[in-house]
Amino acid sequence: MLARLQSAIGRDDLIEQMVLLPEAQKSFSQRVSQAKSANLIVAYNGSPRSHTALDIACWIAHQTSLATNSQVTVQAVYVVAENYNHQSLDIFNIADNQAQLECQLSQISKPITLRLNQPKGTAILPQLERESRTSLKEADRIIWQAKTLAEEWQGSFKSHLRFGNIAKELKKVVQLEAADILFLGCTSTNHPLIETLGHNFPCAVLGIPNCIDE
Repeated sequence: MLARLQSAIGRDDLIEQMVLLPEAQKSFSQRVSQAKSANLIVAYNGSPRSHTALDIACWIAHQTSLATNSQVTVQAVYVVAENYNHQSLDIFNIADNQAQLECQLSQISKPITLRLNQPKGTAILPQLERESRTSLKEADRIIWQAKTLAEEWQGSFKSHLRFGNIAKELKKVVQLEAADILFLGCTSTNHPLIETLGHNFPCAVLGIPNCIDE
């Protein structure tokens, strides 16, 4: 599929640019031919580079479906980094009031509990509630953005909202969904996130080539 992408945009150096972490087990083509389905995970945060990563993933999914007649699902994962200074309200209670939230609550990694050891008389609770609601509204916007972009390809799409360490949460989703490829908006193996994922990551990790960056 990367070879097809190279041919489509007239390049011959995309593979070496895009493979940030190689797959340690079976090749992608072997998985697709055996399972008749594939899952492509995209780390998405609304940035131009994550837009590019999602677009490439959708293009590859579309081409794979045409070439192999396999079901290919693209899944966008947005991870909200935890605030370790003051973990806020129970995210499930807040999410229940957000009727427009695109993702299902079952896809949220874990609730964030309220620490009740603040001194009496502090105004921390209303502030944390406002911050939590703002965070969820932003997450809703970003996930809607990913869904809108993916709909242009008219393929199978899912979204995940996770809270915690980005590398750990991405790995959890990759394992949970038995993903074949993780797409990142990175252009180099020297990116800190690549180093954090490590060399024993469950699937291949692809980035975006410099020639189509943003």
